[in-house]
Amino acid sequence: MLQTWLVEQRRRGRAYQPRFRRRQRSLSWLGALLALTLLGLLSAWSGMVLLAAPLGASSVLLFGYPASPLAQPRNIVLGNLVGALVSVAAVAWLGQGPLVIALAVGLTVLLGQQLRCLHPPAGGLAFLGVALGATPLFVLTPVLSGSLLLVLIAAAFSRWVKGALPYPHHWL
Repeated sequence: MLQTWLVEQRRRGRAYQPRFRRRQRSLSWLGALLALTLLGLLSAWSGMVLLAAPLGASSVLLFGYPASPLAQPRNIVLGNLVGALVSVAAVAWLGQGPLVIALAVGLTVLLGQQLRCLHPPAGGLAFLGVALGATPLFVLTPVLSGSLLLVLIAAAFSRWVKGALPYPHHWL
């Protein structure tokens, strides 16, 4: 049945995967590079941790496919915030371990869907938070501050760099 559906979609000319022009690919690469470099420099300058691996995954959505509903500010900021809060609560109540990681990621998916702020890297933040034994500070830095800065950098980049894909499509 799936194969029939795929054949029908191809016949209708609906490509499931988006295609990007060379300039778009170059600007996506440059945007992610600049955003994460800026976060790294701000981290070194301020002494605050603003980088975490899942924020790199957020930047893939932000700069690679900014039209995605999962890349909009609500999804990035609230989705990542949910993942961080869930991980801190899980560590406080249940400690650390593989089952706690699984529970935290599962709850992050459930809450992201319920709150309409689903963001795949938020599951990575929940995973990372439990694995690191996150404290409440994890919510503020790197998660909330890093997510807000990434969204602001992406919005500025899309306005200031000619040819960059527009972002955001909506704020809430």
